[in-house]
This record gives sequence, C-alpha cells and structure tokens, in this order.
Amino acid sequence: MKDVYKVIQKVMLTEKGTRLSEKENKYTFNVRPDANKAEIKQAVEDLFKVKVSAVNTMKRQGKKKRERTASAGRTAGWKRAVVTLAEGSKIDLV
Repeated sequence: MKDVYKVIQKVMLTEKGTRLSEKENKYTFNVRPDANKAEIKQAVEDLFKVKVSAVNTMKRQGKKKRERTASAGRTAGWKRAVVTLAEGSKIDLV
C-alpha cells in the first residue's frame, strides 16, 4: 500500500463539498491519479480515524489555457474522491 499522506493530496473545501458534508455526510478529497478506491478508503480511515462506507472517484480534465501570445497549453488533470462516511462518523475539518 502507498503512503496515506501521498494518496490524499488535499481536502477540497468548496461550497458544494461543504453542503455534501453537512447534509449527506460526504467529504471530497483531491487524490493521486493512480490511487484506487481501496487505497483511498484505507487512507481516509487511517488519517481521520473514521469508518468509510463508500468511495466514488472521478477524473477531472485540465482546462485549456492561453497566454497573450499564440501559444496554448493545458493545466494538469486531477482526480477527485467523494467519500461517504458510516452513520455516526464525522470529520472536523475546520
């Protein structure tokens, strides 16, 4: 298994993520693109000492960017994980 600190890159604190955590007990994380659901589940359980019931993942494409010149590029893609916690578990992020 990979190091849990390398699997979970950062916690995503957004309006949608806050709404999910308050109403549905779901938390969003930015994870490594090569991490699978089992590694993400184990990393969240080890880091936050909670019980995870489900993990959903999605790969996000990088956005097109253009500078003032004719050169165009793309930002890096990333992977998001939405982790559903078991009943009674909670992560205090703030």
